[in-house]
Amino acid sequence: MTSYRSRRALGRLWVVGAALLLPTGCGAGEGTPPMPPPAATGPATATQPPPAAAPAGKALVIFGRDTVVAEVARTPEEREKGLMYRTDLPAGTGMLFVFPDEQYHTFWMSNTFVPLDIAFLDSELRVIDIQQMEAGSTDYHDSKGPAMYALEVPRGWLAAHGVRVGNRARLVVGAG
Repeated sequence: MTSYRSRRALGRLWVVGAALLLPTGCGAGEGTPPMPPPAATGPATATQPPPAAAPAGKALVIFGRDTVVAEVARTPEEREKGLMYRTDLPAGTGMLFVFPDEQYHTFWMSNTFVPLDIAFLDSELRVIDIQQMEAGSTDYHDSKGPAMYALEVPRGWLAAHGVRVGNRARLVVGAG
């Protein structure tokens, strides 16, 4: 992305000036969300080979016979930076944003130089929303429902591979 901002984080932007003037004692943070087990969800079929191992620090997001090799953004800092400042994103690659729980999420494309598709997925890795995002846009892209994951890929990849709302992904997470 892209810069991820939860609705809660967007609200905090309005009070940042006041936060600099007043001491805060919250200390609450999102922490690092859990990843699903290495071969999470999705029925295997006889026509689908078992998933290969994911590279260290990455995840394979598998839709039928098509796979995205995704960098994983688990921490608030990684999710906030996302795919900002990239000048290209090869086909078949992307970024998987992992959130601590299901909730509505908002993304935008400030400082992101590559047009992207974003698929929001629930905790069962079912696609609940797909949107296209323009490079450099500051338009907000809100998930249409609570999501635990968001997958960003080069624009047009999802349609070209027949990924639609309701499809379910399989996830293979690399060690490290």
